[in-house]
Amino acid sequence: MKHQPIQPVPDQAAGMTRRALAKMRTRQRLLGAARRLFTTRGYEAATIRDIAAEADLSTGAVFASFSDKADLFNEVIIADCEALFQEMAEVGNEGAPTDILLRLLSHGYAMHLEHLPLTKAALGFSWIRNLDQETRYRRSWRVILNRLSAVLAQGVERGELSSDLDIPLTSEMILDAYLANFRRAIFDGWDVVRLQERLRSQITVLLAGYQAAA
Repeated sequence: MKHQPIQPVPDQAAGMTRRALAKMRTRQRLLGAARRLFTTRGYEAATIRDIAAEADLSTGAVFASFSDKADLFNEVIIADCEALFQEMAEVGNEGAPTDILLRLLSHGYAMHLEHLPLTKAALGFSWIRNLDQETRYRRSWRVILNRLSAVLAQGVERGELSSDLDIPLTSEMILDAYLANFRRAIFDGWDVVRLQERLRSQITVLLAGYQAAA
């Protein structure tokens, strides 16, 4: 699955002034250029000057849209989160909760393993982002977390999972397991299939004891 940069949808552009539309398009160009360079060079080696040149823009254009390189990188990661949620929106609710959760998060493995150096940089950056960046990042991931919670809630409603299940906590633990597994891809060379197998086992363990009796 090839990941495509997020493009402004028609509803976003409708009614915008030329200046606002130009600013939005400049921002998209910078995000695309930054994503390419962060992927090929990593976070430290990709400079603001290089990113501007890659986008065929001035460094001033970068700072007109982003406060610094860290802000720009954080927005690249958030754009990926938003793209992942768009992929998840197409996943149906048929099947057992474990199967639905695995289908949802498998999109993330397929997307991010195509650009593993960027994923590695994102994991490292997660420890150095400032409070504002972390708050915005968490807000973006909250949408995905809510999708996982909805799957578990549906399982409870259908009688597939016990009503004793702590849905918020379990959703967070599933998401934490999903993210932690990227270390296996980065350092051990795991492919999507192995990551899926590991995640299925983790979800099974987390839901053990809450499965409805057959």
